[in-house]
Amino acid sequence: MTTLARFPRVRLTQAPTPLEFLPNITRALGGPQIYIKRDDNTGLALGGNKTRKLEFLLGDALARGATHIVTQGATQSNHVRQTIAAANKFGLKSTVLLEERVSGAHSDYYSNGNVLLDQLLGASIETRPSGLDMNHELIAVGERLQTAGERPYLIPGGGSNAIGALGYVASAQEILQQSTDLGLRVDHVVHATGSTGTQAGLVVGLQAANSNIPVLGFSVRAPREKQIDNVRKLARQTWDLLDIRQPFDDEAVRVNANYVGAGYGLPTEGTLEAIRLLARHEGILLDPVYSGKAFAGLVDLIRQGHFRHDENIVFVHTGGAAGLFGYRDTLQPQGGVK
Repeated sequence: MTTLARFPRVRLTQAPTPLEFLPNITRALGGPQIYIKRDDNTGLALGGNKTRKLEFLLGDALARGATHIVTQGATQSNHVRQTIAAANKFGLKSTVLLEERVSGAHSDYYSNGNVLLDQLLGASIETRPSGLDMNHELIAVGERLQTAGERPYLIPGGGSNAIGALGYVASAQEILQQSTDLGLRVDHVVHATGSTGTQAGLVVGLQAANSNIPVLGFSVRAPREKQIDNVRKLARQTWDLLDIRQPFDDEAVRVNANYVGAGYGLPTEGTLEAIRLLARHEGILLDPVYSGKAFAGLVDLIRQGHFRHDENIVFVHTGGAAGLFGYRDTLQPQGGVK
C-alpha cells in the first residue's frame, strides 16, 4: 500500500471516521446495500472532508515556516471554515476570500451558517464578486502580505492540489482497512465532486492499492467532461507526487453531472428530497450544496435500477451541515412551526 509517511503532516482528523450501514434508507429505496463513510465527523470545527486535506497542507505550511494561511471559497465555503480552525490550532493567522458565487440568495446566506462560523473563528475576511479569477486574487493577497512582512502559505479553493489530495489517499486506505475488518465487499464508492481533491485522492488511493473499486463523483458545478478533465489532471499530479511506478488509469475517473441543476449552490428538488430522506430515515444531515446533490444522484440511479440489489455502495459524506442554516428560506416549511 502507498505510504504517506514521508510527507509533513499534522493531526486534525478524529480517524478513522465511522463506516456505517444504513438499514432504513436501504430498505426504503429497495435497492443495493448503502453504507456511509462519515467524513462529516472528522471533528474540526463541525468537521467535513477538508480536514483530511488540511492535515497535509498545514504540515507543509509549517515545514516551510509559514506565518499566515490564505485561502478562498464561495460565501458558504466549508473549506474556508475548516481552514481557519486549522490555522488557529497552530497559532497561524488567516485571511480568507469569499466569492459571491451565488446571486440573489436570502440574507441568511450572507450572515448565517459558515459565514457566522468564519467570523466566530476570527479570520480576516475579504469578499470578491463573482467572475474574478480567484487564484489570481489569492496570489495578489499573498504578495500583499509578504510585502507586509508575513510568510504566507496559499491554499487553493477546496484545498485541492496534490498535497491536499493526499488526505483522500489516506481516506481510501482507511475505507479499505475498514471494509476488510467488516468483511465487506465494496462495489462502488460515490461522493460529491467539486474542487476535485476528494475524488482525485480517492481514485489514486484505491487504484494504487489495486482494489478495482470504481469511484463515481457527482458533480456539483462543472459539466461532466470538464470535471473529468479537472479530476484527471489533479489525480495524475497526485500519482506523480507519490512516485507510483505503474501507469495511472485515466478511465478510473468517472463523473455524473446530471444533478447539478441550475448551478453551484442552488439545490434542486431532488437535493431537498435527499436531505429530508436521510434526515428522517437515518438522522443524518446532508448539506444543500455538495452531499445533498450527490445523495440525490445516488437515490435517482438506484430508482432507475442502475445498481444490482446485492451490491454494496459506500457513500462518502463530505460534511457541510453548517451550510443548512444559510438556506433556511429554502428548507423551512412555509409558515414555519405551527
